[in-house]
Amino acid sequence: PAPPSRDTSPPMLRIDNLTYRIGGRVLLDQASATINAGHRVGLIGRNGTGKTTLLRLLTGAIEADGGTIDVPARWQVGITSQEAPSGESSLIDTVMSADRELTHLNSQAMHATDPEQIADIHARLRDKDAHTATARAAKVLAGLGFDQEAQQQPCSSYSGGWRMRVALAGLLFTQPDLLLLDEPTNHLDLEATVWLEDYLRRYPGTILLVSHDRDLLNRAVDEILHLENGKLTLYQGGYDRFAETRRMRIMQTEKLRVKQEAKKKDIISFVERFRYKATKAKQAQSRLKMLERMQIIPELEEEGSYSFAFPEADELPPPLINLDDVTIGYDGKPVLKNISLRIDADDRIALLGANGNGKSTLIKLLANRLAPMSGDMSKSGKLRVGYFAQHQAEELDLAATPVIELGRRRPDDSDRALRTHLGRFGFSQQRADTQVAKLSGGEKARLLFALMTSAKPHLLLLDEPTNHLDMDARDALTHAINGFAGAVIIISHDPHIVELTADRFWLVENGRVENYDGDMEDYRGKLLKRRSFDSASSKNRNREADPRPREAKAARPSKKRIDQAEVLVNRLTDQCETLRRTLADPTLYQGPPAKVVDLQKQLQVVEQNLAAAESAWLELQDAWEQVAAG
Repeated sequence: PAPPSRDTSPPMLRIDNLTYRIGGRVLLDQASATINAGHRVGLIGRNGTGKTTLLRLLTGAIEADGGTIDVPARWQVGITSQEAPSGESSLIDTVMSADRELTHLNSQAMHATDPEQIADIHARLRDKDAHTATARAAKVLAGLGFDQEAQQQPCSSYSGGWRMRVALAGLLFTQPDLLLLDEPTNHLDLEATVWLEDYLRRYPGTILLVSHDRDLLNRAVDEILHLENGKLTLYQGGYDRFAETRRMRIMQTEKLRVKQEAKKKDIISFVERFRYKATKAKQAQSRLKMLERMQIIPELEEEGSYSFAFPEADELPPPLINLDDVTIGYDGKPVLKNISLRIDADDRIALLGANGNGKSTLIKLLANRLAPMSGDMSKSGKLRVGYFAQHQAEELDLAATPVIELGRRRPDDSDRALRTHLGRFGFSQQRADTQVAKLSGGEKARLLFALMTSAKPHLLLLDEPTNHLDMDARDALTHAINGFAGAVIIISHDPHIVELTADRFWLVENGRVENYDGDMEDYRGKLLKRRSFDSASSKNRNREADPRPREAKAARPSKKRIDQAEVLVNRLTDQCETLRRTLADPTLYQGPPAKVVDLQKQLQVVEQNLAAAESAWLELQDAWEQVAAG
């Protein structure tokens, strides 16, 4: 007999006709998609559409009502944890213990006595690069904001948000073949988000990333999987390309639907006119059959849209707040010193700096939640401040409704006035009367926006306002901030909303608050350069501590090599822009679809080459500068 045929097709994740219901509601309705090995895919969709459910189905944590999920048998699957690690183990040990096989092998290596077993154990340890495990774990922790000293501290010494970073570090350390990330930036600051973005771009496995961070979806993934109305649709490119391609597809579909409606009317008109005339009855019957065979293009059912509106406040003379040589901190220990700043009514300021440097401390000072330790702080006598922080959601009365919560703050307002204000933040009559405990995370965030603006503040203080908001809600928040007539100070790990709402930056770093003259791209470059320098410095320290003979210091790259690398980056950038302009031309989509697909594939290849060229150029540039510095 002939030998059995082997499946030589490339490994991929297949989702076929997947159906899942919860509480009588269909989240996934015969949804299908295919993701090739090594591809980085962003999974997007409105809150509540089933993105997290899909990830849990992929891991086998829950079972589908119908359809199949085919994950290659040899793939290891890893997903973000919903629970923060705890205990007295150090952060570095906690991260390394996330690789259970490595932990088991290390334990076996210490206790095994059989020579063959010992050989097998050490062979597997070599396969897993066990000798680099500690360095790899430390590198991931450093990227997520933990320096060497912090990595030796016990988990129990950190808050929940920081311990969730440790959980993410453990997942990244294991490097699963299929990496499932569910809103991984929710507990990160901008600095750690930039590192994660760069890390994911270089990840060797397959990624399915749930995120509402537009910049992350533009920079870290090469495909978008859109979950809408229970169906999955795969698009090439990052989020901006998805949005443009989907807009074009909707326009095309609507044009076809309008043409079809016109044709239907013509057929029905003909049939009604001639079906009872003997000479035309046959043609009328033929058109009726044509109508029956017609595949109706349904009218697009747009998901509900959000609209935020911050109420206008009366004008106040400048400055709203003035700080002169102020020091602030906790329990007599200063966090920020010698702050001298001024806030005016038209200021739009973003606070930059890693978590733990004092951004939220400064916000609390401005919100009257913290008193200065020294220095002078003056405010306009009639100043009203709206303060938003995620922890405020925990202070809401879960048994109350949005109307009741707002009424407690505005006891003199009528029921109609309360509901009108809630309506500015997307609360219908029904949702305004829903218990807070039954609201989604996004709805609770919108309730906090409604509560903080109920007194018509002159100054908005926004500390990570985008957590739990989907893409449409973030866009609505951006429009509301830009339409607000007062001053705004914002902390956000979402660089897109920072870029669109802030025109000034304060850098909170090393116990100081100072103006930062660059833009977000400058700051991103600064962070990546710092990470590269820190990594190089760490390698140099390791080499200095290594007693073994080592090669002479690497030679300084030639200026010619750097110039050649820069020329390649510029050339690939121009190619990318040319292809993007071509794909953005509406007339392209009136031609053969194969041409569109071919251009999209070309752009994907050029974008990958550009990313590699930029990385090589930056490494050469860093090497040049480090050698020049001594």
